[in-house]
Amino acid sequence: MKFYIASEEDILSGKITDIYFERAEQTLKHLGITNIKVRMEIHSYGLPEGYKWAVFAGLEEVLRLFEGKPVDIYAMPEGTLFKEIEPVMIIEGNYLDFGVFETAFLGILRHSSSIATKAARIKSLAMDKTVLFFGLRALHPAIAPMADRSAYIGGCDGISGAFDREYFNIEPSGTMPHALMLVVGDNLKAWKAFDEAMPPSVPRIILSDTFEDERTEALKAAELLKDRIYGVRLDTPSSRRGNFRKIIQEVRWTLNIHGYNNVKIIVSGGIDEDDVVNLRDIVDGFGIGTSIAFPPSVDFSADIVEKFVDGKWVPFTKRGKWPGAKQVYRCGPTPDHDVITLLDGKPPSSDCRPLLVKYMENGKLTRSLPSIKEIREYVLQQLKKITQQ
Repeated sequence: MKFYIASEEDILSGKITDIYFERAEQTLKHLGITNIKVRMEIHSYGLPEGYKWAVFAGLEEVLRLFEGKPVDIYAMPEGTLFKEIEPVMIIEGNYLDFGVFETAFLGILRHSSSIATKAARIKSLAMDKTVLFFGLRALHPAIAPMADRSAYIGGCDGISGAFDREYFNIEPSGTMPHALMLVVGDNLKAWKAFDEAMPPSVPRIILSDTFEDERTEALKAAELLKDRIYGVRLDTPSSRRGNFRKIIQEVRWTLNIHGYNNVKIIVSGGIDEDDVVNLRDIVDGFGIGTSIAFPPSVDFSADIVEKFVDGKWVPFTKRGKWPGAKQVYRCGPTPDHDVITLLDGKPPSSDCRPLLVKYMENGKLTRSLPSIKEIREYVLQQLKKITQQ
């Protein structure tokens, strides 16, 4: 192997799994238990500390994983905000037809939802300020598309992958690296060349902290590009940062008194939730990488909750989990108003709508899947309702 990554074929065939699932399959066949119909529920019984909700992401990939396999799948729409204990998905079928895929589908949902959730938390805190995801360099390149997709679904206004245009029909966002100025050897020359080389559609956001003080470079950039400059990015290293808020205020003041009130300020470099809250009133946007790329984990687990015995579904699960396949009804604008019932139970009231809907029957999709932009808009609408509470 040149890169230690799994191929699509290996994932779809069930090769990428934990060995104990293979051993369970071998043992069941040894016992002659080859046709046992179950309902397996995917849920999180413990969100990260301080989290009241999470964003469900990764559904599209899981549905692609099970296409052509004899299973039925019920799930929340991708992008739905959910609470702990609530099932986000139910897989129904013969255990031997899907059990070996638990490693793959849990990994997809857990990683995608963790990134989308962190992006949504940051976007909700940033309010109307721009949030750009710059976290690909923190991840193995094989999962870059998944990370960009999940961050965008979670509400990021821009994602940086050069492949995003081809994969998602989204124009990638980005500024310039310090390497550009260092290779050229002169920041003014590098900025001028960047302006000449880039098409008009690329915003002129100048990285203003390479050689000199941020205030000095920001003003030089504004005077060089005049009305063509969109903004400056401050990526002050931690060893020089001191009080970042005061540095930003100094840059803003200097630009303003020279008539560059329109020049926006984007900040990056180790930004997390506390920084967003502290700086959102004095900046125009955030470039955020590691805190979204390596977020607290939304810990999904998959548990059999029902078995089909003598022609009927029987609640059956391990201790510590709620037996019976369940439905989640949203009886208000946010997850705070959710009610959990049995899957075949009645809605609590006419104002409640079921969140789990059938997406797959016997390996075939039963409904169309939304675009990445539609999922993101769905998340943003839910975030607005949460912040209005």
